[in-house]
Amino acid sequence: MDRLAFPAAVMLTPRQQNAYHRARTLITGDRLAEAASMLVDMASPTGAEGPLARAVVDRLTGLGIDAQEQALDARQSNAFAILRGTGARASLMLYAPTDTVTSNSADEDTPWAAAELLPEMRAEAVVADGLISGLGAHNPKGHAACAMVAFEALAESDVVPSGDLMLGLGAGGMPTDARPGMRPDSGHGVGCAHMLRQGPKPDYAVIAKSGWSVSWEEVGLAWYEVNVAGAHSYVGSRHLLPYSNAIANAGKVVADLEEWFPIWTETHRSGLVAPQGVVSFIESGWRRMTAFTPAACRIRFDLRLSPRTSAEEADRAVDMQLQTIAARHGLDLSWRRLVTIPGTTTAPDNLIIRTAIEAWEHIEGRAHQPAPGMSGATDANILRAHGVPTARIGLPKVRRPDIDFQRGMNMASLDDMERLTRHLLYVAVAICCD
Repeated sequence: MDRLAFPAAVMLTPRQQNAYHRARTLITGDRLAEAASMLVDMASPTGAEGPLARAVVDRLTGLGIDAQEQALDARQSNAFAILRGTGARASLMLYAPTDTVTSNSADEDTPWAAAELLPEMRAEAVVADGLISGLGAHNPKGHAACAMVAFEALAESDVVPSGDLMLGLGAGGMPTDARPGMRPDSGHGVGCAHMLRQGPKPDYAVIAKSGWSVSWEEVGLAWYEVNVAGAHSYVGSRHLLPYSNAIANAGKVVADLEEWFPIWTETHRSGLVAPQGVVSFIESGWRRMTAFTPAACRIRFDLRLSPRTSAEEADRAVDMQLQTIAARHGLDLSWRRLVTIPGTTTAPDNLIIRTAIEAWEHIEGRAHQPAPGMSGATDANILRAHGVPTARIGLPKVRRPDIDFQRGMNMASLDDMERLTRHLLYVAVAICCD
């Protein structure tokens, strides 16, 4: 519970404090559970967020809020809303993505995400014991619910802001290429970029995304594809002809890259980031012809980039490493970079960062400590790349011994959600209200 009395050093004026408390009374665990359940119950994998965006717009317009769907195509949409101010103060966007990393389909998600479609991987919200679970209940839909309820609370409190307050729930926020049947450019922040092009563009933004501390920078990413050569042959001829299995060759490349990634991390650790790398995909051979070796094997890896590392610098490091691996094992290989999103930074003394830290300290009653060693990339990079100073703040993972990646993405604490929503409201009042 945040403190009712504001310390002398707090940023909010008495009028702002009054506005914050009026709106804060509208933020409850029940309201957050209802909002998050609505979002979780509607599957919105990348490229198919349209129905969810329309449901959010219907909800907001039903409350008398100026809201609109921003369609990217027939399937993919953002939800955008605005509380118009008098123009006397800066504008702010509360932003969260809406697409989930898995799809709610066993055909698409298994066996790569899990051996079977687990209960928390389904678009079916379950509220029990102070938790909400279901597909995206933590990331991103728990965050989207917090941003939406903070926005609704200020709107329903009848506080007239002096600066525009915007709500952006964006499509295509996951780091992914297109899913089957979707248009090619449906991930990697496409919804956020579309929203900023549509306008109005805010003066500041807060993105609600995992991690209960304020961050002002994050990694970017570079995706690479490596083609490792071998010889097409047959198991019956292995002992009679020159033998070079592209899959076995690629295995050597994978093993050496996985050993190199921690070195990359340590040599590029700085500020709040510790950029990581992973090999995540391998493709080769014919499913129907197990007796034959392929002439090539493709692997892909994600290399995270510090805001202080360019893609060209990463290319040089990758090329040097792959040349070393090829020489070590006598391999023939080639590579190319597929996707690049630069890492970004907002100056830590920027108003939005100082305000977000002040809000955190007000709620926690202690000095803020930033979280170092981050390697997650979000639409904060898109916002900053468009010139919008942006703070990131979000939910912690649920504190349970059985939390793994899937449960971490798909389970959230309602107490944590209430705390985050109060934080977002505080920032909104501090930036937009007199």
